[in-house]
Amino acid sequence: MNKRALLDRILVRLQAELDMLTQAALATHAEATDEENKAEDKYDTRGLEASYLAIGQSKAAEEAAQALAQFSALAVRDLKDGEPVSLGTMVVLEANGQSTHYFMGPRAGGTEIEHEGRTVLVITPQSPLGRQLMGRRQGDTLQLDLGGKRSPQLVALVS
Repeated sequence: MNKRALLDRILVRLQAELDMLTQAALATHAEATDEENKAEDKYDTRGLEASYLAIGQSKAAEEAAQALAQFSALAVRDLKDGEPVSLGTMVVLEANGQSTHYFMGPRAGGTEIEHEGRTVLVITPQSPLGRQLMGRRQGDTLQLDLGGKRSPQLVALVS
């Protein structure tokens, strides 16, 4: 799998998310400060609610900007034999004849990317699955603890 192309797709997705969040935050800020949203009485909270929403959207945009910056700085390389899973690693878990593809990223866990006919899920080292995969090596067999249940044995293929 071409990891450089995958990383480029992740960057495009994160940039689109950042653009959308920034536009939403700006629009909500404009609404919060609009003269028509000035409170008419003590029970009118439209402007206050819009300002809270604008703050939340600004924080989300900042998170997206940080994720974009960290992914932009991520070095893409192929692992050598015996190297452990780390940031930038592709992990394929195989169980019962089915494969699941993961990309170990610094942020933006849960982001799904379609790449080369496969769905790749971005996970972080802080996630439960990421914690269990960090440090594993090519060909390791493991049982994952997911939601308090033990999974069948999986084989980790890393690159």
